[in-house]
Amino acid sequence: MFPVPDGDTGTNMSLTIQSGFKSVNESEAATVGGLGKALAKGLLMGARGNSGVITSQIFRGFSKSIESKDDLTADDLAKAFDDGVKTAYKAVMKPVEGTILTVAKYGANAAVEATKTSDDIAVIMKAALDGAKEGLAKTPSLLPVLKEVNVVDSGGQGLVFIYEGFLEALTGETTAESDEYTPNEGEMDEMVNATHHQSVQGQFTNEDIKNGYCTEMMVELGQDPTSDETFDNDKMRDYLSTIGDSLIVVSDDEVVKVHVHTNYPRKVWEEGRKFGSLSKVKIDNMRIQHETIVDKDEVVPAPAEKKPAGPIDYAVIAVSTGDGLAKLYESLGVTNIISGGQTMNPSTNDIVDAINAANAKRALILPNNGNIIMAAKQAAGLVDIPVAIVPSKTIFQGMTAMLSFNPDADLDENEANMEDSLDTVKSGQITQAIRDTSIDGLEITKGHYMGIVDGKIQVDNADIVVATEQMLDKMIDEDSEVITIIIGQDGNQKDAQAVSDYLDEKYEDLETEIHQGDQPVYPYLVAVE
Repeated sequence: MFPVPDGDTGTNMSLTIQSGFKSVNESEAATVGGLGKALAKGLLMGARGNSGVITSQIFRGFSKSIESKDDLTADDLAKAFDDGVKTAYKAVMKPVEGTILTVAKYGANAAVEATKTSDDIAVIMKAALDGAKEGLAKTPSLLPVLKEVNVVDSGGQGLVFIYEGFLEALTGETTAESDEYTPNEGEMDEMVNATHHQSVQGQFTNEDIKNGYCTEMMVELGQDPTSDETFDNDKMRDYLSTIGDSLIVVSDDEVVKVHVHTNYPRKVWEEGRKFGSLSKVKIDNMRIQHETIVDKDEVVPAPAEKKPAGPIDYAVIAVSTGDGLAKLYESLGVTNIISGGQTMNPSTNDIVDAINAANAKRALILPNNGNIIMAAKQAAGLVDIPVAIVPSKTIFQGMTAMLSFNPDADLDENEANMEDSLDTVKSGQITQAIRDTSIDGLEITKGHYMGIVDGKIQVDNADIVVATEQMLDKMIDEDSEVITIIIGQDGNQKDAQAVSDYLDEKYEDLETEIHQGDQPVYPYLVAVE
């Protein structure tokens, strides 16, 4: 059900609407119908999270309603909002009131009602905004958990912000406080303070999260499918509903967008691959997200999970260093972390100890460094359980390999599939030179920042941001889609964002993600996929 304790609604809606804005900005359409189509396409391609996907569906229905229009009348606008709501409700398998859906419905109803007394399009937009605010005020009474912690639905609040932007664009005036919807006395009791010190997530425990991985994918229909089946939206929804919840499956003639909470991300991706190639695959461990949010809210954390009495089926052991990287690996399904990496290679005995401590029937090792592979192979011969080594040489190769891990497959199959995936990611590292030298014709200056791409030094620059940008320029090609930047102990959010801004300006179609890794030695680790 929605809302769910994954805690990233603001980011998801922001990125979704940015994608829609970019698509409209690049469109050469001369009609409002053409611009609506561009908006819907951009939102679909960039949709993230429950609220982002639902937002994309609201405006998908909106755009379908106006696709033949050169311009809009007041009646057209109201009908488009109404059609958008109908499309969004159909897209969600189990619609829940008290969410963004409710806010959209109240807005549409108010817009339709306003057409009975006005043909001014700005008046209709103002009515839609006021109706949305009224619906937002009611969300706590419809979802008790919202009322309990004194917050409105975050997705609904995001939609109100979008409508405020629409009205300001129409009138050229900033939305004034005096113009805002004023609740009546009964609704005032339901109205909430969205900046309350405690979030909804504080009312959940990890036990409330039945399906732990927020899984998203986009399928480009007809592009290298692994089956000759004809895609059917309803059939995909029916299947995915058996392995997860919070399910949304939306599609047009070219792409399918899926959002689902599940314990089996790989099965989701396998279903998508039947009908085309996957892009913009995303997975978040909601239990880790939840714990982070609860910690910030100063709520007493849930007790640590008890270790199973008997051996687990699979241990997946990764070599990594840095709390942030450890959490990222755990979110992908890694069960044990060996602290180590560049300049800190674990010994054979360290790896043996980790395998034995995992208490598993079988184990997979991700060395994540070329200098550790041999020690891992030696360790595999010194333990009593079957062990496979996936020869990952970088942190990102290890992460990519985890996307191919299937807990239901045997050891040999996992080893083969994970190893096959290693070449699908390019890995970059930024570090500081400790002496002057010359390598492959490149002059390296002590104190400068080096950009290392898959083990080869390709960049030398005194400025760390410029060095990172130059390295990425060498890594990105026409097939690149997603850039991931991981900030180390000596990096910072400001510089990482500067690199992200550079990428947004130079490479318009790329998606950039930034994570905190806390790794030593490398201020920034970068992946291009």
